[in-house]
Amino acid sequence: MVRWFWQRKSPRRALVLRSRGDLGDATRVDFAELAPDLNTFLGQAAYLQLGYFETLTRLIRATPELAEKEALSRAAGAALTKHTRLVDVIRERGDDPTEVMLPFREQLDAFRRKTIGVRPRETLLAVYLTAGMLDDFYLALASSYGRAGGQVVDILAAADDRNEIVDIIQATISSDEEWRSLLSMWGRRLVGDALLVARAALRPRQLGEDDERRVEPVFTELMGAHARRMDAMGLAS
Repeated sequence: MVRWFWQRKSPRRALVLRSRGDLGDATRVDFAELAPDLNTFLGQAAYLQLGYFETLTRLIRATPELAEKEALSRAAGAALTKHTRLVDVIRERGDDPTEVMLPFREQLDAFRRKTIGVRPRETLLAVYLTAGMLDDFYLALASSYGRAGGQVVDILAAADDRNEIVDIIQATISSDEEWRSLLSMWGRRLVGDALLVARAALRPRQLGEDDERRVEPVFTELMGAHARRMDAMGLAS
C-alpha cells in the first residue's frame, strides 16, 4: 500500500485556506504532524494537474463543436503548464519528478476514474468541481513549505482557464432542463470523492477529536466554495 506521509515527527505547520475569488476570509488552522513531507505534497499536486490535463484532452476528442474544443484546449493547456511548473520545482530540489509522482499514481488514477461520467458533460463538470476543490486545498497546504510552498502558491493561483466550462454547463442546462437534476446529483456525488483525496493528504494516523476540530474549518471552507461553484452554474448543491 502506498504511504502518503513520512511516519516521523515534523515541525509544527499552519494550514491556511487563502481567499481566492469565490472563497471567504482566510482560515488558519494549526497542525502538528498532519501535513505530508514536501516531496509527497509536490508529487500529489503535480500528478493531479497531469490528470486534469489528460481528462480534458479526452474531452476535446469527444467534443464535436469547435468553440468548445478551443475552450477545453485552453483549460487543458493551463493544467499542463501548472504540471510542468510543479515538475520544475521538483527538479530544482534535485529530485526525479517521475519517482516523486509515481507512488501516488494508483490512488489518484483511481480517483480520476471515479470522476469520469457516462456522458462527456458529467466528466466536464467533474473536472471543474474537483480541480477547483483540490486546487484550493493544495493552495492551503502550500503555506507549510517555505520557499517551495511559495512557488506552489504562485503556480496554483495562476489562471486555470476553466471559466468557459461554466458557460458550457449553463448552456447545456438551458438546452434541456433534465440536465439540471442529472448534473446536480453528479456534482453532489463528486464532492465526497474529492474530500476523500484531501483527507488522505492529512492522515499519517487516525485523526483524533482534537485533530478533527482543527481540520473542520478548512473542510467547511472547501464545501462552501464547492456550493458557490454549483450555485454559479445554476445547480443545486
